[in-house]
Amino acid sequence: MAVPAADARRQLLLDCLNAALAAVDGRRRMRAALANDAGQGSVSLLAVGKAAPAMAQGAADALGARLTRALVVAPDGAIPHALAGAPGFDCRESGHPEPDDRSLAAGEAALAFAAATVPGSRVLLCVSGGASALIEAPAAGVTLADLRALYVEAESRGLAIGELNERRGRLSRIKAGRLPACFHHAAVEGYLISDVPDDDPAVVGSGLLVGCPVTLVGNLDDALDAVLRAARLAGLDAVRREPRLAGEAATAARHVCHELAIGSADLLVWGGETVVRLPPAPGRGGRCQHLALAAAERIAGHTDYLVLAAGTDGRDGRSEDAGAIVDGGTIERALDAGLDVRQRLAAADSGRVLEATGDLVSTGYTGTNVGDIVLALRMQPASSPPM
Repeated sequence: MAVPAADARRQLLLDCLNAALAAVDGRRRMRAALANDAGQGSVSLLAVGKAAPAMAQGAADALGARLTRALVVAPDGAIPHALAGAPGFDCRESGHPEPDDRSLAAGEAALAFAAATVPGSRVLLCVSGGASALIEAPAAGVTLADLRALYVEAESRGLAIGELNERRGRLSRIKAGRLPACFHHAAVEGYLISDVPDDDPAVVGSGLLVGCPVTLVGNLDDALDAVLRAARLAGLDAVRREPRLAGEAATAARHVCHELAIGSADLLVWGGETVVRLPPAPGRGGRCQHLALAAAERIAGHTDYLVLAAGTDGRDGRSEDAGAIVDGGTIERALDAGLDVRQRLAAADSGRVLEATGDLVSTGYTGTNVGDIVLALRMQPASSPPM
């Protein structure tokens, strides 16, 4: 069974996702946060995380020549050429999701950046999800091997991000509230794009912003509100569901599909982040693809059901895909391709299946990171609204 060549329902879900991404775009949100800035003098900026390049661009848009120096640390491929070549900008790609030698170098660069800051000057610290792995300045006696071992433990046990980052903070010279104090006698302001429940600065980036005043410039609620607006403008009865999705991805998939089956709304909307306990040699994919494929088993044969699961950062796990959209024919397409879905789920290899079924969603880097979005749609193909 082939994926329908032009399924307006899939495009509708993608439109809702794109509305969410636009609403929490790091460049747009930072530019807005600083639009009425009437300060004087030069400004320094340190941005770390998946949204760091976009946040730095937004600050540059708003401040112009007043932004005289910046250090930007982001994952591989996330830094645009225009930003990398900007005068006074030190842009670095670093290790993610697992820290590497570049993470240590970024940590030392951050300490040097802080030490070179003019006393009494203004500093913007911009932090978003992913920062914990990207920048590391280990405490005395802590090695890169120790940090990597903690990450491997977190993957194998499925640790929640709050617990993982609290443990990371104890191993660091800059996390858990220590970074702002490194900017001696400077006026430090924090700007946060949050991917964690309750938008706690102590959790995002393992507490890089603790100890300075923080402005929240984007979070999951903003993204989900944008989904609802887009869906309702398209004529859908859309309902946001609480609480946030968490725990095992496969368990969350069962919950999503159950709610879809018993509910009356056209579109159910969730946010959150689940976990997948990885085997020793995991395959391709991440928690969103795992959730989507597990959901595909539940909705198999239902021509009116579709489920989208995607990471707002555009990268799901170790893959370069944001997630997937599955429908009632996904499992049949997998069988036609000779793939055992249960076996691939057990191997954490959902991406291999979803590539074969034509269900992957790829956005590239999005300039934001507020967690994952899951959309469950009930709509017959013939009733799809014109796009």
